[in-house]
Parts: sequence; structure tokens; C-alpha cells
Amino acid sequence: MPGSAFLPDPAIAAEATAEAGARPEKPSRIRGDDGWLDISGFLDEAYGFIPLVIPITEPAVGVGGVAALAFIDKPPGEAAAGFGRPNISVVGALGTDNGTRGAFAGDMRHWAGDRVKTLVGVIRASVNLDFYGAGRDPVLRDHPNSYNLDTTALVAQARYRVGSSQAWVGLGYAVAATKVRFNAPVDADVQPSREHESRVGGLLPIVSFDSRDNVFTPNAGTYLELSAGLFDKALGSDTNFQRVNLTGIQYWPVSRDLTVGVIASSVASAGDVPFYLRPYIALRGVPVMRYQGDMTAQAEAEVRWRFWQRFSLVAFAGAGGSRNEGARNRATQNVTAGGVGFRYEIARKYGLHLGIDAATGPAGPAYYVQFGSAWARP
Repeated sequence: MPGSAFLPDPAIAAEATAEAGARPEKPSRIRGDDGWLDISGFLDEAYGFIPLVIPITEPAVGVGGVAALAFIDKPPGEAAAGFGRPNISVVGALGTDNGTRGAFAGDMRHWAGDRVKTLVGVIRASVNLDFYGAGRDPVLRDHPNSYNLDTTALVAQARYRVGSSQAWVGLGYAVAATKVRFNAPVDADVQPSREHESRVGGLLPIVSFDSRDNVFTPNAGTYLELSAGLFDKALGSDTNFQRVNLTGIQYWPVSRDLTVGVIASSVASAGDVPFYLRPYIALRGVPVMRYQGDMTAQAEAEVRWRFWQRFSLVAFAGAGGSRNEGARNRATQNVTAGGVGFRYEIARKYGLHLGIDAATGPAGPAYYVQFGSAWARP
């Protein structure tokens, strides 16, 4: 028949069709096995990353956003809890409507068969905040003094795993140069002048224990950390002072779809501490650095319920207190806050959830976009 040389042989065509049907479909980089949006496959690529555009609604600095790229190594598979953490690198910039601006970069990396962990971070930022004093100050409480921190800071730390346990010991170094500018005259007991430069440098010893089943959004396990900042003139600091931080986090899987978590922490300081490094209450719903003192303590509980497929609801509540031992203003301040949130499991292989929290506290409502856990620890 004319043109038959250009028609496929029926037997060959049937064989090709069978092979095509048997060939597995290439996994999607942005869709999970269940058909939902999932970026695990994209992160598995050699240069896989997550582009992040995160709104900032922190009451202390106003409304704005963070634009960043997060590079995450592929997970090692069925690693035991507390082991096989991914390497994470991030670079980005931020800005808010009160004039706060900044750029940052960081890297967390594991070496020598997960026996050594390094952390490096650098930030260049100009941050506008309000100063409410340390302790209970009746004047600053209603009329805070606005100020600007123009800072460049670098932190480097290395940790070593103790044997084959889930415990780590480490040492780091931090240095920062900061220009401080108040918009109004300041109390000489707080800072020596309205505008001045401040430099801090110190060692960062740390002991930690980590049995969490996931570093992003844990469902079970414990995280304990005892860390300190030992700042001294011999290490590049203008003044000598110390900070000690004790943190404990616990997660309980109540059922397949229900997880309960609790965090408790306390920070104490001593010596000639720059006002911007004094401990402050850190809770969702409480403005950053609003309640400062020589010592702070806080606790927060959270319940996460996966109600359907990859979707979860969270509810949280917390309380904290700050204590100031200053001769002129010896006082204790106590606050409570709480709220609800929503999560979507965006990368199931990595256990990574993304969502938003709506909180209310002493300063009114606040909103927080969460990339992983609200209690993130590297």
C-alpha cells in the first residue's frame, strides 16, 4: 500500500505502548503523593530552596515584610530522633513601615557524621523601637521614648555531640557594633548620652539536649538548653556583663492528630548590661522588648490539632514576668497572652508546617506568620 513504509508496525507499537504504561511517572516537585501542594520534591533538588515572603506584624516595629531564600538539604531518611538534622542556609532582607530596615544571612551545618554542628549568622540592621524603661516606669509606660539601633552583628558557634547521645556542648563568640540614638533626652541611669556608640563582644558557652523527632514542627521529644553570654572588655566589649538563659521545651503526641507542647524559659543578667540587651518577656501577643528587667521568666502552652488532611488548628496561651533590681526602680511586671492559629503541612518529608497565628495581649491584637514552630531552635 502506498506510504506503508511510514506506518508503525502494529507489534512494535503495542510493545512501545506497554513500556510507556509500565514506566513510573516522574515525581512532582510541588505535589505530594496525596495530590496536595508539597515542596519536598523541590527541596530534594541539589539546589532546592524555599522562597519566603513573610509579613511582619510585630507591634514593636510595625507592619512590613521579610523576603528570604532558605536552602535546606534533603533529609537523611529514617534517622533517630535528635539525629540527622538537615543543613540550612538562609539569606534575606526585611523592612517595616516605622523605618526599620535590615539584611541578614545564616548557616547551620553538620559535620563528621553528625558529631559536629556549626552555626554562623550576620546581620546589618537599623531598628526603630520604643523604650518603656526597665521595671515599672509610670512616665515611660504611657509616653515611651523612641530610639534607633543601627547595628552590625556577627555570631559564630560550634557544638560537639557527647558520644552517641542526644546531648551537645559548644562554645561561640558574638560581636556587635551599635549606634544608639534616642529621640528625646534620656535618663543618665539608663544610658550616658542621647546619642552614642556601643560595642559588645563575648563568649557563648552552651549545653543542650535534643530528642525532638523533627527540627521544624516537632510532634514529640524534648529540647533543653543552658546557655550564657560572657561579655568582657578583653573580648571586645565596652563593658563587662553576663547573661544566662535556661530553656526547656516538651512535645507530647496525645494521638495521631493531636500534639501538645510546652515551653518554659528564664533569662537573668548581671553587670553593666546595655539597655537593649536586658532580658525581656518573649510571648506571642507581647511586643518585643516591651517588658524588660534584670530577670525574666515565661511559659507558654500550645495544642495543635490536625483536623483534615494537611490542615491543622492551634491554640496557645502563656504568661511571663520581669523583675528589675535597680535601686531607683525595683519592680515586677506580669503579663498574659494567648491566641489561635492555622497550619498547612507544606513539606511532609521534612515535617515542615507553614501558617499564621492571631494573638492578643496587653497591647492588643498581633499576628505572626510561622515558618515551622513558633519555638524554633536549631
